[in-house]
Amino acid sequence: MATINLVRGMGSFFKECDHPESRWQRCPHEYKIRYRNAAGSQTEESGFTTQDKAKARLAEVYQARKNNPQSQRKAERIQKYGPMQFEPYVTEWRAGQRDLRPSSMRHLDSLLEHHLFPAFRSRRMGTFDHKVVEAFIQTMERNGVGLATQSNVFDKLKSILLDAHRLGLYDDNPLDGVKPPQYDLKRAVIPSPAQLQDIRTAGDDMFRLTADLMSGCGMRNGEALAVNINNIVADDVYRITEQVNQTTKDYAPLKHRKAGDYRDVPLPARVKHSIERYANTYGTIDGYLLRHPRDLTKPLPYYFMHNQWRRIKSDGLVEIPEGMVIYSLRHFFASNCLTHNIPITDVAEWMGHRSLDITFKIYRHLMPGSIGRAAQVLDLGLAA
Repeated sequence: MATINLVRGMGSFFKECDHPESRWQRCPHEYKIRYRNAAGSQTEESGFTTQDKAKARLAEVYQARKNNPQSQRKAERIQKYGPMQFEPYVTEWRAGQRDLRPSSMRHLDSLLEHHLFPAFRSRRMGTFDHKVVEAFIQTMERNGVGLATQSNVFDKLKSILLDAHRLGLYDDNPLDGVKPPQYDLKRAVIPSPAQLQDIRTAGDDMFRLTADLMSGCGMRNGEALAVNINNIVADDVYRITEQVNQTTKDYAPLKHRKAGDYRDVPLPARVKHSIERYANTYGTIDGYLLRHPRDLTKPLPYYFMHNQWRRIKSDGLVEIPEGMVIYSLRHFFASNCLTHNIPITDVAEWMGHRSLDITFKIYRHLMPGSIGRAAQVLDLGLAA
């Protein structure tokens, strides 16, 4: 099959037959044309009975593309960014994230370096689609990447690919049809009250305090490490104002919140006693209880708690079911609330979730049979 190329950028016409070009005008087969559309994708059209008609159509497409500045700019962006590799594209994209705080930027860099660059460093930007993204999520799952990290990594990849989609690199959104990483409820192994009691007393006083804060107040790991006695705003209320950022190892605003934002959570009497007992035993610095044992000017790093958790598991003195992690202590808080009929809207607020939908997806299975209970309550009202 011979092909005749015209002026650069205009395209080409050809016949899919065995006749040489010299006989095209006499053979009965139709002409076809091939060109790049405004999005930069190769396009073919058929059904042209003469060379002149094929050339006229190519000229028409070419002229329309030239006369449409927006299409031309889109084609130029595709030509520039489509073949670009992931790492240099992301480096350019990262420079535009000026609204991120230094701690958030460090977190972004960590996700790029440990997850996204190893997977996509040399991949050309124009080759991403939903299959590539889905395969990446499945790889994270097989490699045992934590669910919270999976979610964070996916969010960053989503931002990058949507930026490329806005530039016009893809005809279809490469995220369409992709199921984002979600908590697997079978993985959310929650300790029983008896198991919780054994776990909280298996470590040292620091471990016991953080375990009480997570299971009793629903704090995240980093929030528990930032516990401050001055945040007891009432006998039964604790105000969570900050966290120890796992990346910077310093105090930082709450997750998904601006500096100065806070949330008030229930403070059970046992947890209040645990805070006061620790403060009376070890003292405080500016109200903070947990400090780095080798440098009291710094917060307690996360790995101190993690190391104790691993030791408790390896000792085998406490029953810790397969799949249970430190974060399961926070799951216990949600379970304790919902099984005692506390509204899920309150639980979502206390746990600091961005939306009720997150709480519902993770903990819906813990809620008592609401339909049956509703039927009984409604029946009582109807009988009144």
